[in-house]
Amino acid sequence: MCGLDPRGSRDPTVPVVSPAGDRGKGEREGSGQPSSRLAAPRDAADLHQELCLYTLGNLIVESEAVRRQLLPQGIVPALAACIQSPHLTVLEALGYALSQLLQAKEAPEKIIPSTSADSSVLGSTLPQHMLQLLQPGPKLNPEVAVEFAWCLHYIICSQVNNALLITHGALSTLGLLVLDLAGAVQRSEDAGLELLVCPVLRCLSNLLTEAAFEAVGGQMQLRDERVVAALFILLQFFLQKQPSLLPEGLWLLNNLTANSPSFCTSLLSLDLIEPLLHLLPVSNVVSVLVLTVLCNVAEKGPAYCQHLWPGPLLPSLLDTLALSDTEVVGQSLELLQLLFLYRPEAAQAFLQHSGLQALERHEEEAQLQDRVHALQHTALHG
Repeated sequence: MCGLDPRGSRDPTVPVVSPAGDRGKGEREGSGQPSSRLAAPRDAADLHQELCLYTLGNLIVESEAVRRQLLPQGIVPALAACIQSPHLTVLEALGYALSQLLQAKEAPEKIIPSTSADSSVLGSTLPQHMLQLLQPGPKLNPEVAVEFAWCLHYIICSQVNNALLITHGALSTLGLLVLDLAGAVQRSEDAGLELLVCPVLRCLSNLLTEAAFEAVGGQMQLRDERVVAALFILLQFFLQKQPSLLPEGLWLLNNLTANSPSFCTSLLSLDLIEPLLHLLPVSNVVSVLVLTVLCNVAEKGPAYCQHLWPGPLLPSLLDTLALSDTEVVGQSLELLQLLFLYRPEAAQAFLQHSGLQALERHEEEAQLQDRVHALQHTALHG
């Protein structure tokens, strides 16, 4: 499986990809950098509650000693009561305070576990209400949704009890939200979209590593084609407006296709291989993720590989072999091995297009030697 280094701040920065050849579903973790926040001017009706929540959030950031005092005094039940407020400004302030609490280093052991309804997040009604606030539709407030999407991300990354979140319908809610975000892009309603899409994609990607993949389709209550099509709309948006978010979308695509022939079939039936290949030049990180997704497709067997060759894949792989990045080249070698295994004719085409010469430049690289020699043997002798 191809994993990403444990990380996951609020900044949608480019992730670090693990060595090529380690492939499949993977997770993203981490916490954002705590920061103090002041309440904006509000109506008197909710200003007091809002100020209290921002003050709590700022206190939570201070130290573990402060948090130790707040927990037995009932901060979690207090936050759970506040989440039912009808005031959006209060909910946004609540999301800020809760996110600071969930980012605490002791959160996975002392704050999140569902051991006590009086003191833990998962033991309270917070998760259900958070998911309700992420439901797509006219009542969805972007600012509130951003705060609670990150809260959900921190809970998922703790890996305390993600099965409980799935039971509450997290996969379905997040899947529908991806469709809604793609629709917003198509309607050119993209103001601040990257602020919400990043945590949503991370939440969904990481939850997919928790569920038996055969059950994912039913849990999401979506057709595979809709999910994949929506994801590609977002990828095109990222390419034009926010390239640093491309790895987020590709990592979700990797987790969707890792063990699912149906999602791989969707990728092929929607003719999305060529658009995927167009992303290769963006960066080495993007290239590795694109190649990983293509490996997921190729490993499903001959019926899938016949959609990969003939076509633009082989010329693209010859281009990636000309690069010096060992992870990109290593993933290219793995994809070529799969292609030659299931489509022997592709090996002949590879030889005819100076493929051996492309491999020779990597023969002396310690990390690639074995795979280069294995591919040379496969290309020449089958």
